[in-house]
Amino acid sequence: MTDPTPDDTAAQAVQVARLYYHQGLTTDAIARELGLSRPKVSRLLTLARRTGLVEIRIHDPQAQPQSLEAQLRARYPFLHPQVVSVPPGSPENVWLERVAVAAARLLGQVLRPGQIVGLAWGTTLDAVSRALTPRPVTNLQFVQLNGSANALDFMSGFVTDTITRFAANYGARAHLFPVPTFFDDPATRAAMWRERSVRHVLDLQDHADVLLYSVGAASAQVPSHVYAAGYLDDADLHALRDQGVAGDIATVFFRGDGSHAGLPINARSSGPDLGLTRRAQHAICVVSGLGKVQALRAALAGELMTTLVIDEVTARTLLAPGP
Repeated sequence: MTDPTPDDTAAQAVQVARLYYHQGLTTDAIARELGLSRPKVSRLLTLARRTGLVEIRIHDPQAQPQSLEAQLRARYPFLHPQVVSVPPGSPENVWLERVAVAAARLLGQVLRPGQIVGLAWGTTLDAVSRALTPRPVTNLQFVQLNGSANALDFMSGFVTDTITRFAANYGARAHLFPVPTFFDDPATRAAMWRERSVRHVLDLQDHADVLLYSVGAASAQVPSHVYAAGYLDDADLHALRDQGVAGDIATVFFRGDGSHAGLPINARSSGPDLGLTRRAQHAICVVSGLGKVQALRAALAGELMTTLVIDEVTARTLLAPGP
């Protein structure tokens, strides 16, 4: 007798889960019906929950996260929000941990064989990469959306570790983007963009089915990596403030109304045109922390995402009247 394949085991886990959750059978009854042992049934139910084949959500009409989700959908009709509960009085690093787990679970549910996933590196996505549940997905590719080299470090280990961690988790291929985060001269960027090796990465980015990213903000309590790791000098930061920049996605900056055209720094950035967020099937933005509210509000004004994973405290602040 040959051992069951992972696909066979997953199919059996789904069958057991349907009998248990949909038909209300006990584990004893399922074991008798399928000719399995009771421990085997319990293991299959655990597998179904752990791998995302079964998702358990408690729909309490008085629950704050569900109320906030409804308010977000009403204000932003294009948005699929997921609000994550956090312990009362907890610090922002705990919020980020909770949001990272929720985003990792959502990504596991979205991914399908043959997809291309674009990743914009940063503190938030590094946290998501550490919360993933291992699951092989056939012919899956991850592509880095923006370069990670700066004057201090040609290829940041922080960035490469994050991207390769995603790929290794799903048995996928990682396409890194070893170019400067910001070029000194837009003409240098234009010339490099004509190189075949670079064009290959740009083509993968342009055909991404899923995008996963956060919004960057200089004021975040858990600092956005691009602002904290020497990628921008004082002159850059002053210029961004003078130009009314609210934040960035994949090191492409946008104003308070979500527009990004005409900002000089974007001509030097290695990040993609933010129109990509409207073309991808899933544009998942992961945000946690009050310092990111202004940047997130601007990104939503520009409809620069289709899905938002956010902690409840940040969501409540986002919905409150503000400038």
